[in-house]
Amino acid sequence: MTKVVIIGGGPGGYEAALVAAQLGADVTVVERDGIGGSCVLTDCVPSKSLIATSTRTTYVRESSVLGINIPEAVADEPAVEVDIRHVNGRIKRLAQAQSDDTRARLIKEGVEVMVGEARLVDPHIVAVDDQRIRADVILLATGAHPRELPTAEPDGERILTWRHLYDLEELPSDLIVVGSGVTGAEFASAYQALGSDVTLVSSRELVMPTQDSDAAELLQGVFARRGMTVLSQTRAESVVRTEDGVRVTLSDGRTVDGSHCLMTVGMIPNTDGLGLEEAGVGLGDAGFVEVDRVSRTTVPGVYAAGDCTGVNMLASVAAMQGRIAMWHALGEAVAPLQLSTVASTVFTHPELAAVGTSEDDIRSGRVDGRIVSLPLNTNPRAKMNNVGEGFVKLICRQHTGIVLGGVIVGPRASELILGVSIAVQQRLTVDDIAHTFSVYPSLSGSVTEAARSLMLASPE
Repeated sequence: MTKVVIIGGGPGGYEAALVAAQLGADVTVVERDGIGGSCVLTDCVPSKSLIATSTRTTYVRESSVLGINIPEAVADEPAVEVDIRHVNGRIKRLAQAQSDDTRARLIKEGVEVMVGEARLVDPHIVAVDDQRIRADVILLATGAHPRELPTAEPDGERILTWRHLYDLEELPSDLIVVGSGVTGAEFASAYQALGSDVTLVSSRELVMPTQDSDAAELLQGVFARRGMTVLSQTRAESVVRTEDGVRVTLSDGRTVDGSHCLMTVGMIPNTDGLGLEEAGVGLGDAGFVEVDRVSRTTVPGVYAAGDCTGVNMLASVAAMQGRIAMWHALGEAVAPLQLSTVASTVFTHPELAAVGTSEDDIRSGRVDGRIVSLPLNTNPRAKMNNVGEGFVKLICRQHTGIVLGGVIVGPRASELILGVSIAVQQRLTVDDIAHTFSVYPSLSGSVTEAARSLMLASPE
């Protein structure tokens, strides 16, 4: 029986463990903080739980057009009030429940779960505290942690990383979010909806510079409409505590005062102290584990998955890397990781979801394709729900009509993108989507409508 040791119990680790156990391996998962890792306990599950609350709040605040009247504020008290203690308490309970459920599933499947700090002694021995375990296959799935700036050191009270947010006793009155990537945009959107006055510091002209530019521009407009201040093309040089809050000094010389500052300036891999370099495991310049498309490291028998590899840092990618590692290590047929088929979502309100080839790929000439973009405000279901902002963008190959990618901005875009993802993965054509029934009325009807537009369009 093959002995598999997995260091790290996040999505990359626990999904790999389930595959290895299914294939008959003797599997041990070593996790220091709790099964699910930071994804479940401090990052993805908590943040999306917070966003679920903030989204409901937005719907309430913007419901008058539907004939739902909220009583006017009395004595300067807001008509909709968020109990952040209750919100954070619920978030922590949900995260722990998800961790417990995942742990129970692993144990049910015969996986040994160990609590402790692990490191490599050599490519076939893992030390867990004072115990040593010999392994035929080792998977590194140790994740990453928030990057900190020496001029803006978090204190957990006023200067925060997102892992501090769920311990707050009061809603920040004036929150400054530094960093306008996906994480910064999500938290800025959420706290604005919950009732904080939010200032978002962005080093670029548009927020979320790695996303579709039309989507980023639309969302930045939504942020402004809802009262958020976006300070573009500037950086935070320092963040310091003041008597009753924080002061952020920007690279253009301006200062911004607030009650709290949330730093979202990237991630650092959890690779220090694991004995990786001593064991010959190759690390990149930023400390990420170097892997190929079947999750192999530079050492035979040692694999890696998830944020510690720096490969498209999404839970879904981590899970797939972990599964691929076990299929490969245990002799199963396996397809290498295809990043071109990865779907991603920014959980702002509205959501932004994308998969595959981008419009920039087409406009730059890197890919020969066609694009159609349909606004959601013409969709009947969107009208019924007072959705005025959003669009469906579909991209196909110029002459064959094979679906290459898409972007959706709108409610539940994270769910709507699945149809486009299947089309990209399975190399379906716009004709295939156009001839597929969609429910009427539905937001997904805009996907089939976009496909019909491309089907009928004449290639230039």
